Amino acid sequence: MENILVNRCCAKLAESRSHRCIGRIFRSAFALALLAALSSGVTAQDKSLSAKSEQNASAKDQTQTVAKGEVVSELDSAIWRVHHARNGDYWFGSQDRGVYRYDGKTLVNFTTIDGLNYDPSGNIREDKSGNIYFPTTGVSDADGRKFKQGVTRFDGKAFSPLAVPDKAAPADAWKLEPDDLWFRGAQDTGTVLRYDGKSLHLLILPQTKEGDALVAAFPRSRFPNINFSPYDTYINFKDSKGHMWFGTGGVGVTRYDGKVFSWLPESELRNGSFGSRSIVEDKDGRFWFSNSLHRYAVNPSDKAGPSFRQEDGIRDATDQTKPQIEGIMSSVVGHDGALWMATYDGGVWRYDGKDVTRYPVKDGDKNITLYTISKDNQGVLWLGTHTAGAYRFSGQSFERFKP
Repeated sequence: MENILVNRCCAKLAESRSHRCIGRIFRSAFALALLAALSSGVTAQDKSLSAKSEQNASAKDQTQTVAKGEVVSELDSAIWRVHHARNGDYWFGSQDRGVYRYDGKTLVNFTTIDGLNYDPSGNIREDKSGNIYFPTTGVSDADGRKFKQGVTRFDGKAFSPLAVPDKAAPADAWKLEPDDLWFRGAQDTGTVLRYDGKSLHLLILPQTKEGDALVAAFPRSRFPNINFSPYDTYINFKDSKGHMWFGTGGVGVTRYDGKVFSWLPESELRNGSFGSRSIVEDKDGRFWFSNSLHRYAVNPSDKAGPSFRQEDGIRDATDQTKPQIEGIMSSVVGHDGALWMATYDGGVWRYDGKDVTRYPVKDGDKNITLYTISKDNQGVLWLGTHTAGAYRFSGQSFERFKP
């Protein structure tokens, strides 16, 4: 139990440090993991707090001012997410340089000076009216213990922050409406945010025996440097039937159908310290959770509530001694129905239901570490990376995007 939680703690701390250590988690010795988890703070997250405070104060004064941004010639190296808006604009979320908008001609960089709450860290969302939402989580206060969260809306002219409740809503505030937008909660809170078009609702994920056991095994009084909750979410995903799925860092995946939560525990998913970072529904209506070992079918008609049936997944086609494709960070279904999986440092994998194809993503001889994969409105695939900007699929290979 201690090995599992320490590995998860290392994974969370690694993500806070720009994810540079994710790939090493699988190969780290327990002693080194324990040392990293218990002796390291979150100082890497303290990004010039005083400067940030001045920027945030300035941003609040400018929320009703048209955001001009700065015209630039290239993207930052740490581009984590790509979103293609319905109006044709591309938005790129960076690690610590705000967001970029590309309209096909001009690349503009917007930061906290222009009204962003903080640097974006979650999936960029868009509502039915075309407003764009940038969630921000994981920015630490000066004491290294408190993590801020927020959502900034862009209405086509200006950025404005949405008010985040100070306290979590009661359990009956959990609802499932077709136009709701969902966001990750702040680190170390075990929460998610639901936006109903008017207000944000701060919601606590239900507790499980597995999660409570992890918390009890490592009390904060003994392990003060552990700064995450096993219920913290990596991803939220809406399936084809409108149900919400939440992938956590330590207790597996849960499905919410508007009435009940159904859990697939971490012990069954076997993602280890990696957590459930990716959730995708394939062309057959089956679900994949951060690994290729299994896929799952949902049986919603069981008397005891919805249940899951495990089915065979796919193996690492390049090495049959490996049980699965490791380190799946993000997945998407392509326009042709094939499943595309972006791994941390092993490139992108395509599975069409029969054959598996690997697409290396390299800079010279160096593997590029990947963060997300997404599909634009024309079906073109994009990659967000940790240190190499954005990549776009040419039909044959992934190539670095240069506006």
